[in-house]
Order: sequence, then structure tokens, then C-alpha cells
Amino acid sequence: MQVIEKAFGYITRTHEDQLQVLVFEQNSVGAGIQVPKGTVEEGETPLDAVKREMLEETGLTTLVVQALIAQDYFNHPSGVLQKRYFYHLTSDETRDAWQHHPTGLNEGDLIFSFYWISAEQDALLAKGHGDYLYRLLAKVRN
Repeated sequence: MQVIEKAFGYITRTHEDQLQVLVFEQNSVGAGIQVPKGTVEEGETPLDAVKREMLEETGLTTLVVQALIAQDYFNHPSGVLQKRYFYHLTSDETRDAWQHHPTGLNEGDLIFSFYWISAEQDALLAKGHGDYLYRLLAKVRN
């Protein structure tokens, strides 16, 4: 079975003394609310991939990687086995919402609408996207 590596970014900011996590919806049906992520390319480390993917998907240029918070294997609904890496990144972004055209391969027609949530209950994330969000929120609050 082929394993595809994926790098996920939990991007946070502090706004009005409250921790917020960046999520997005895209202009395609059925994708759900997601966190930025992407495929680790051949010859690339997961850390390099998360840096590249976060820029491509969000357009944010001042992100700081804080830590790898989890890694696992996940049976994606498509039938592909994914090795997933979840990173915590921080941002000084002041916009509460924005749209971005991702610049990765095969994403030319997509528009991502970004916004911040303050609690896991604020959004029902796509399957697998929120699996480690509780760890991040607990870690950051300590």
C-alpha cells in the first residue's frame, strides 16, 4: 500500500487576549472546513513541506514554526494511507478574514476563504483536520 505524507498547519494568533486558530472553506462543494495542509513532495522534509504549503495555501509570509505536535497514520476516506505531521505555527496576522487563491499544483480554480476560530466548537472541521487541535489549545494555554 502506498503511503502519502501530509503536513498540516495549525496556525494560531492571539487576538484580544484570546487564542485563535486559522481555518478555511473553499469554493468547491463538499470540502468542508479545513486547516491548511499539503503533500510532502519527493526530497522534501515534512518541516520544509509545512513551510511551503502554508505560504501557498494562505499567502501569509510571516509564519513562525513553533513545534511538531503530532504525527500518525490515517486511513483517508479516499482509501489512501496518509502519514500525517501536525505542526503549530504562529502568525501576527491582523485581518479577521480574507480570500486567497492557492498557488500549489492543480489549485488554479480554487478560492480559499480564511477566518479564525477561538474554540474547537466554533467549526465542524473536515474529517481528520481537528484530530490534534485539543493538544495545541491545551499546550498553548499552559
